[in-house]
Amino acid sequence: MRIFRSYGNTPDSRAIAEAVEAMRDGQIIIYPTDTLYAFGCDGLNNKAIEKLCRLKGIDASKNLLSIVCADISEAAEYARIDNTAFRILKRCLPGPFTFILPASLKLPKVFKGRKSVGIRIPDNAFALELARELGGPVMTSSATADEDCDICDAENLALKYDGCPGLDITIDGGRGNSVGSTVVDLTNSAEPIVVRQGLGEYL
Repeated sequence: MRIFRSYGNTPDSRAIAEAVEAMRDGQIIIYPTDTLYAFGCDGLNNKAIEKLCRLKGIDASKNLLSIVCADISEAAEYARIDNTAFRILKRCLPGPFTFILPASLKLPKVFKGRKSVGIRIPDNAFALELARELGGPVMTSSATADEDCDICDAENLALKYDGCPGLDITIDGGRGNSVGSTVVDLTNSAEPIVVRQGLGEYL
């Protein structure tokens, strides 16, 4: 497992380049967000998404799939955002939220038949630059660990997942959070529903 460090509000250019190259090659990375560390891959690469789902034990046909976007403009390419939803996203993002929105037709085949997608725009410089440099969404899913692994520590996660097929890079962005994002269902933007309370305070 290769570990690259990127601390502070200016993402390390080499760490970004290595992470983007790995994702374009269909690989999975571990990277920092404004909540938990996460697994990430090219959000438009079906095989990479399926690989990430296998790693997490996610059933792509049943579980919510989420993507990190660089900004709301990019998110609007992959989710249908009406005026009410836009105002909510504008108020809360970047921030520790996952907003469930109606999916657009631009999403890859693995999303076929799915009516919704989770949208993340984290308040984390590395995660946002990652999406910008990739030029598309980053499929994302929080890294999980057992009681013997500190999920807030990138090196601990790298050790735990060392040797996993298709996972070769961890980005150490410093101490992470132990709480996930707040999940808000905006499929009916007139009646937002907090599905899971996490780090973000939705008012």
